[in-house]
Amino acid sequence: MKRKINLKNYPSKSGHFDTFGGVYVSETLIHPLRELFSAYKKYATSASFKKTLNSQLKDYVGRPTPIYYAESLSKQLGSSHIYLKREDLNHTGAHKINNALGQALLAKKMGKTRIIAETGAGQHGVATATVAARLGLECHIYMGSEDVQRQSLNVYRIKLLGAKVHAVNSGSATLKDALNEALRDWVTNVEDTYYIIGSVTGPHPYPMIVRDFNAVVGEELISQSTELFGGMPDAIVACVGGGSNAMGIFYPFIDKKDTRLIGVEAGGEGIHTGEHAAPLNDGLPGVLHGAYSYLMQDKNGQVKATKSVSAGLDYPGVGPEHSWLKDSGRAEYVAVSDQQALEAFHNVSNMEGIIPALETAHAFAYLDILMNEFDEDSNIVINVSGRGDKDISTVAKIDGIKL
Repeated sequence: MKRKINLKNYPSKSGHFDTFGGVYVSETLIHPLRELFSAYKKYATSASFKKTLNSQLKDYVGRPTPIYYAESLSKQLGSSHIYLKREDLNHTGAHKINNALGQALLAKKMGKTRIIAETGAGQHGVATATVAARLGLECHIYMGSEDVQRQSLNVYRIKLLGAKVHAVNSGSATLKDALNEALRDWVTNVEDTYYIIGSVTGPHPYPMIVRDFNAVVGEELISQSTELFGGMPDAIVACVGGGSNAMGIFYPFIDKKDTRLIGVEAGGEGIHTGEHAAPLNDGLPGVLHGAYSYLMQDKNGQVKATKSVSAGLDYPGVGPEHSWLKDSGRAEYVAVSDQQALEAFHNVSNMEGIIPALETAHAFAYLDILMNEFDEDSNIVINVSGRGDKDISTVAKIDGIKL
């Protein structure tokens, strides 16, 4: 049953999006989380902080990012007008810097001197290392050893920016395990350390903070859409791992009921195989990394291993606000396979001269299905969460090309 959406009520004071979210952490982290919430409410809503952040987003990051009409892709699919929100044109090549910059400025206000972060595809690691260098902060990045191998370019970029990369060998050696290690670091070093979580996951207030700093994407799109085609998009499509890029573009549109919000998860080898990273399509609610949300788990409640060609989507959980949007019926969540994403990666590169990140390629892959649901006068926006430079070696290896 669909529930009535009231944008202003979420999260609740306890950090819940209806039943999802909350604070499920050890006693050691309760105080730093409360400290973070108080600082966020004090600084992030102040005029001076907003002025500094907006200035940095404009002059350093390169906002606003353009919205681009993908004419060749639109003609190829034979239906609707497809537009691209070009987050790949941000400094560092992805949407991740929107949140990293906001949280790093908050860390400075709080007097923290050391920054830590987890990363999967490496884009959040690069963004965090970038803003840490910009602001003169010590920086440590946790990354699964599996991702260190398949995202070696971003690993070097992080090191070049002066940050230290910690390879995590436990578990599946991917994003989930990197986040575990980052949380362990934070517990040990709460006095001088600020943890910049990269997605709308984790305990309250992180899902709210990351969402708010990324909401600039959707806010820009509202004015750009009005100017470009005189109204709101008929649909917005974004890939979903933890869910930061999707939430950033979805959030300002939650109360705009005529715009469909469609999140695309990593279907891996196919949902039916169980070899995927699509908790909203094939998961159950449970607690992971301090929050209650949909996650991939077995009958005993143990977190299952994930499978995705995309390191940034290779995560068994999802942000609690996405879980709420799914159960409320406000957003739709689908999945595409590795093969479909790879085909879209090549197609978009060939048709538009834009090499998308493998994460974003999942959103593009769903267009083949989605276009059957719209007429030629419809306007569809794809959030291009990042560029695919980082994925060249991965795709080349799959294609049998030795670089």
